[in-house]
Amino acid sequence: MTALLFVLFFVFMLLGVPVALAIGASTLLALQAEGVPLMVVTQQMFQGINSFALVAVPMFILAGDLMAQGKVSEKLVDFADALFGFLKGGLSIVSVLAGMFFAAISGSGAATTAAVGSTLVPELRKKGYEPASAASLIAASGTIGVVIPPSVPMIIYAVIAQQSVSQLFLSGFLPGLAMGMGLATIAIVQAYRRNYPRGTAFSAATIWRTLKSASWGLATPVIILGGIFSGIFTPSEAAVVAVNYALLVSLFVYRDLSLGDVYRILIRSAITTSVIMLVIATSAVLSWTLSSWQVPGAIAQAVLSLSTDPYVIMLLVVAVILLTGVFIETASALIILTPVLLPLVTQLGIDPIHFGLIIVVGLAIGMITPPVAINLYVASSVTQLPLERITRAILPYLLGLVSVLLLVVYVPILLGLSG
Repeated sequence: MTALLFVLFFVFMLLGVPVALAIGASTLLALQAEGVPLMVVTQQMFQGINSFALVAVPMFILAGDLMAQGKVSEKLVDFADALFGFLKGGLSIVSVLAGMFFAAISGSGAATTAAVGSTLVPELRKKGYEPASAASLIAASGTIGVVIPPSVPMIIYAVIAQQSVSQLFLSGFLPGLAMGMGLATIAIVQAYRRNYPRGTAFSAATIWRTLKSASWGLATPVIILGGIFSGIFTPSEAAVVAVNYALLVSLFVYRDLSLGDVYRILIRSAITTSVIMLVIATSAVLSWTLSSWQVPGAIAQAVLSLSTDPYVIMLLVVAVILLTGVFIETASALIILTPVLLPLVTQLGIDPIHFGLIIVVGLAIGMITPPVAINLYVASSVTQLPLERITRAILPYLLGLVSVLLLVVYVPILLGLSG
């Protein structure tokens, strides 16, 4: 029956059926063939989304959308430019740094790419930067959006793996910083090879002025994460605080959104949330089915029979994560892979928090690997460049991010993780 389930799933995917429906329909048909009472399906769907931690998902999505549509991203870019714009190819570093700043606000790779791209792309073109390379760097920087907390994929993983959201958030800082440093290093090398110009002259006064202007946006992660780590509120409560703070800043401080804009953002965020929740609900049925058929244990034993070397096994796990990210959207891949791979890595002595970072970083890389490469599509839309050009230019940054992933896997102590 397991073979039937996976065959049906891939057939539905090849036919272009949305992921949530493909998961639900294939599992439903497999259970029907097994003779399992279908009441189980509705029970497990409800159970899958009946978690207080998941309240944070729609709230962080809404907070990110509110910040992305307003002037927050513009202020953050100005501050990043004041810090590093004076360097040769400084706008490349600004792209990465602005992506890291916005990552600490949005929790979304696509939102980070859109916010930073729409602000920086005109300036990059004006300064003579190679358009496809600049767009690919912004798309690659967007992957940091789901690694530096707050992070929607981390919340989903925490619910599935029954781990602490706060611990995952705390563990995400150094890997996210490593991703940013890797991308910035590659960007600097390219800047010297292509003789990119220097940007804004260094000025302490400019730094102070832009810092004051960006302080409302920079305060967001301090309030959210400071509140979580100090125990003032839970991650779910922090998400609600983030929404209220985003509304305050957008409506009354920068005054860059109208009530009509807020209404449209609410509708768009609700649609995004409904898609994610449907994926979680149908994947809960899939997870229950695989567990009841003891599939994760069988997979773990099969992989362990191939090699007793944990380094080789983890390389296989990384390959599976990266390959899945190529074809399946991040949240869906996370929900499908976690119940299957977690029992395997725990047998190797890998801490579940450490594995959470491995799978989140691995699937974040999938955001820039076609055909399912949401950040590339967003970058293409923002820059009006063909997807093919951006895809060719993404390769150096892709290799840099994969190198960071291997550091997370094999040298976790460098990034503050326990192996």
